[in-house]
Amino acid sequence: MNQINFTFSDTIAGYVTGFDRNADTFGLRTTDGREYTVRFAPGTYAWIANNFEEPRQWVGGQMRDMLQEGRWLFVYGVYYPEGGDNTFEAQFIIFVGRTADNWAFERQDWWVKQIVSLGDFYLKAQFGDGPVDYANYRTTITLAGDKAQDNYRQETDTISRLVYGFASCYLLTGEDRFLEGAERGTEYLREHMRFYDPDENVVYWYHGIDVHGRRETKVFASEFGDDFDAIPAYEQIYALAGPIQTYRITGDPRILRDAEMTVDLFDRFFLDRHDGGYFSHLDPITLDPQADSLGANKGKKNWNSVGDHAPAYLINLFLATGEKRYADFLEYTFDTIEKYFPDYANSPFVQEKFYTDWSHDRTHMWQQNRGVVGHNLKIAWNVLRMHGLKPKAQYEALARKIGEEMPKVGMDRQRAGWYDVMERNKYGSQEWHRFAFHDRKAWWQQEQGILAYLILKGVLGDDDYLRIARESQAFYNAFFLDHDDGGVYFNVLANGIPYLMGTERFKGSHSMSFYHSSELCYLAAVYNNLLVFKRPMDFYFKPQPGAFKRNVLRVSPDILPAGSIRISQVWIDDEPYDNFDAEALTVKLPDTKQQVRVKVRVEPV
Repeated sequence: MNQINFTFSDTIAGYVTGFDRNADTFGLRTTDGREYTVRFAPGTYAWIANNFEEPRQWVGGQMRDMLQEGRWLFVYGVYYPEGGDNTFEAQFIIFVGRTADNWAFERQDWWVKQIVSLGDFYLKAQFGDGPVDYANYRTTITLAGDKAQDNYRQETDTISRLVYGFASCYLLTGEDRFLEGAERGTEYLREHMRFYDPDENVVYWYHGIDVHGRRETKVFASEFGDDFDAIPAYEQIYALAGPIQTYRITGDPRILRDAEMTVDLFDRFFLDRHDGGYFSHLDPITLDPQADSLGANKGKKNWNSVGDHAPAYLINLFLATGEKRYADFLEYTFDTIEKYFPDYANSPFVQEKFYTDWSHDRTHMWQQNRGVVGHNLKIAWNVLRMHGLKPKAQYEALARKIGEEMPKVGMDRQRAGWYDVMERNKYGSQEWHRFAFHDRKAWWQQEQGILAYLILKGVLGDDDYLRIARESQAFYNAFFLDHDDGGVYFNVLANGIPYLMGTERFKGSHSMSFYHSSELCYLAAVYNNLLVFKRPMDFYFKPQPGAFKRNVLRVSPDILPAGSIRISQVWIDDEPYDNFDAEALTVKLPDTKQQVRVKVRVEPV
C-alpha cells in the first residue's frame, strides 16, 4: 500500500560527500545526516546563485570538478523507482558560491545590493517614471509590477511597510530617491490615514481608504477577514513601522508626536491592567476589548498584540530616542512573552492565542491548536535583541530552546527553508507534525529563520546556528528572487519552485509590501557583517535641523550586545567630522539651519 512506484521530481539540499567519476554519481548528505546518491543525466546543467542585477553564472563542464566534499548545494531532479530503490537523476544543480567554502550571500555588500534592487522595483511599480506621489499608490501589485488604475483601496499598513523599506534603503545607501519615498509616504500617511482624537488625546490609524476616481472614502475598522469590523492591534502597530524607521533618519518631530500618541492608545485601551499584556482587538465605537461585538476576538491576546510591537516599531523607536519609556515597554513585552508563551510540556511550538486570563485559546478561527513557524522564530530573534539591551538568563534560555526545537519541526531538512503553519501536536499514531494547510514556504517566514539563526550565532556563538543560518539564506537566495520581473516571490513550493496562484502571485497585497524583504536585507547585512564576520558597515542619516533632543543623533543599527560595536569615522556632507562618542554610538550634530547628510562607519570591537 502507498508504495512510491512512480516517477516524481523534487529537490534535495545537502553537503557533498564525494564524487564517483566512473559511475558519474555524487553523494549528498542532508542537514540531518541522511545520505543520497545523485546521478548525472545527459542534460544536467548548473549555475551559481546570483543576486539581483548580476548575470547568471552558468557552470558547464566544470560542475563535476566543483563537487568537493563538504560543499553545500541544491539539486533538483527526478526519482525513478527501479532496482528495489529510487534512482535520483539531477536535472539542475544550484551552487551557492564559486568555491566549496564560499557562500555568495556572505559578501559584505550582498544584502545592500539586494535592498537597492528591491527598492528600485517598488519605486518603479508604484510611481513609474514620474514623481513619488502616493495618490498613485496601490495595495495590489501584480507579479510583473503592474497595478489597477481606478477604483482601488490604499491600506495604511502596506503603505507604512513600503515606507519602512525605502527608509531602510536610505540607511544603507544614502541614496536620496529612497529618502524621498520614505518621507513622502510618511506625509501621506499623516494626511490621509491618521486620526487625532482631541477628546482622548490619542492617535488612531485608519485601516485604509477607498478611492473611486477623485472620491476618497475612509475605512476605519478593519475589513480583513480575521479582524472584520474591529480595530486590530497589529494594524495600529504596523502603521508606525515606516514612519519610525524614517524618524531614525530625519528626526521629524511630528513623527515622534504621532508615535507617542499611538503608544498612548495602546496603553490606555489595548493594555490589560489587571492580567497583563495587550488585547488583540477593540470595538471601533466603544474602544472596548471586551465588547460582545468583537465575537471570537472578544477579550483575546495573541503574538501580534503582545510581541509585534518590538520588531515593527518599538526597537527602532528606542534606538532613535534612547528613552526609558520605550526600554521599559520592551522589557515588559519580553517578560510577558517569556512568562506566558512557552508551552514545552505540551508542544515544541509556543502557544500564540490566549483568553483574557492567559488560559490557552486552541479553538480560535483558523489557528486552532496550530503553530506559526515564523512566529516561533521571530520570538527567538527578538528576545535575543532584547537580551542585548537588558541581559537576562531567561531570555537566552528561551532563544536557545526555540533554536533547538524549530529545526526539528518547522524546518525542511530535505530541501532547506522554513514551513508555514503546523499542527502543534501529533495525534494517534502520527510520527510527523502535520501541515495545517500546505507545505509551501512564505518569504516572510524565511526572513524570521535567517535573522533568528544569524543573531543566535552572533550573540551565542554556536557553530550549529551558523550552519542553519547559512542553509536558510541559501534557500532564500536560490529560490525567492525573481530575476525576470524583480522583487521576491510570496511563496514557493516545498521544492523551491515559485507558487503563482491567487493572491500569492502578487508582489503587493494586504499581506505583502516592502517590509519583510527590506528588513531581512537590512538586518542580515548588520548581523553578517558586524556580529558574525566582524566587518565594518556604513550608515546614512539626514536629520532635520534641531530635530533630535540635545542635537544628538543615535546611530546604533540595532540592539546588539553592549560593547560589541563602535563608531570609527563620521562624515558630514562628505567632510570628516570628529564630534562623536564612539562607544555610545552617538553623533553630536552641528548647530546649523541646514539639513545635513551624515555618514557613519560602524565597526566591530
